[in-house]
This record gives sequence, C-alpha cells and structure tokens, in this order.
Amino acid sequence: MKERGGLSRLSRLALQKRRDGLVKLLPPVAEILRGSLIERYLTCGHPNCKCARGQRHGPVWYLSVTLGPGRTTGTIVPVQMLERVRQWIDNYHMLKEHLEKISDINRELLRRERNQSKTR
Repeated sequence: MKERGGLSRLSRLALQKRRDGLVKLLPPVAEILRGSLIERYLTCGHPNCKCARGQRHGPVWYLSVTLGPGRTTGTIVPVQMLERVRQWIDNYHMLKEHLEKISDINRELLRRERNQSKTR
C-alpha cells in the first residue's frame, strides 16, 4: 500500500507535530453541516404569473442532504442565512480532510509502534 504524503520518511516527533498542527486547524465542531447547496428557480403554477411565460421565481437556495441510498432530505435556506450555511458546509469538508490526514498520521505511528514491539 502506498504511503500517503511520505509519512514514512518523517520522524516520530515530526509526525506528532504535524498532527498537533492539524488539530489546531480544525473548525469549530458546532459549525459543521454536511450537505449541498442547490440554486433553484421555481414555477408556482398560476397561469397568469411570469413563471408561466418562462420567467421562473428565484433563485431559491436549497440544502440537500443524502441520508443513505435513495434517501435524500432537504430544506430551503433563507438568503440571510446563506453565507453561514456555506461556511458550515466548507467547515465540514475541511474537518473531513483534516481528520483523514490525522488518521493517516496515527496509522503510521501505530505501524511504527507495532514494529518496535515486534523487535523487542
């Protein structure tokens, strides 16, 4: 299996410092949101409305969240909350990325510790 990011070449101390640095970069856990923002334009169905002539209403921002295979839920996001929701989604992706890196480091540290205990 290929080593991620050349972790096998770093010292134990360097790995621990890298892990500590990643922990400090984690976004606030209370500000995490998994999902996708979708910009939608809607028709209301009234025959005399502008949307009946092709000018749809919108944009309306919609938060879509996949719950499992074939299961999706969502909600409309008010315009005044749009930037906060975007930040929370960005925080989710950042958290996920940093957790993967931390996990890689921990796996490398575990591998080394296991190999040390075998040689004793």
